[in-house]
Amino acid sequence: MTEKMTFHLSAFDGPLDLLLHLISKNKVNIYDIPISLILEQYMEILREAQSADMEVAGDFIAMAAQLMLIKSRMLLPKEKNEADEDDDPRTQLVEQLLEYQRIREVQPFFRAHSDAGRDVLTRPPEPLERKKEFEGTLPPEKLPDAARRMLTRIGRKMPPPVSAFSGIVGRERVPVHTQITSILLRFRKKTALHFRSLFRDTHSRSEMVATFLAVLELSKTNRIWIDGEGDEAMLTLFTGKENTAFQEERIS
Repeated sequence: MTEKMTFHLSAFDGPLDLLLHLISKNKVNIYDIPISLILEQYMEILREAQSADMEVAGDFIAMAAQLMLIKSRMLLPKEKNEADEDDDPRTQLVEQLLEYQRIREVQPFFRAHSDAGRDVLTRPPEPLERKKEFEGTLPPEKLPDAARRMLTRIGRKMPPPVSAFSGIVGRERVPVHTQITSILLRFRKKTALHFRSLFRDTHSRSEMVATFLAVLELSKTNRIWIDGEGDEAMLTLFTGKENTAFQEERIS
């Protein structure tokens, strides 16, 4: 005895939704749909909808016609060379059902996230006031004064002494005089060095700081001449004659 259908057509989003429900209700394989059984139940639901004076949508009727066409093609005899699984008239319908099933499975996720960010308001970044840019060059001996004025202007305190970090941070100490000697040894082969080249073989931050302080010390004591800006600067070693001329020029 066939179980009486009690479903309403309005409960389904479309003909594919109705077909998936019938396949699930009858517990059949979606890849091997019994078209006769599903078509019979499908048409019964449409007849119930029409008997209840409900307007049946055109896509439900179009699906009924597609199911009838598939059933008629399956009833036609096939020749031996046409008996191929790839020629199954249900293939296109199965692909449509699988695609619709994948879409229906992700609908709850997008429905739950549809309101994400609805109550979040953003504002564009405010334009920054462009201040006057510094133009010009400063000799090395002016850099400490400029750094002190900057720290005073922004209200920063001097860093704590090294003893405050005792037992917290361990680091290798590199003496400045060691780096001074290393730089002067490089001038045995070259009369000029790139500032950037002094840091190629450094292995720690302490060594980099000591190298930078060594450059400042050599410049302050007039043993090297710095030409250029940034890491593209060139360092030139003073000879005795050049050093004397430079000292006289500074005094005058």
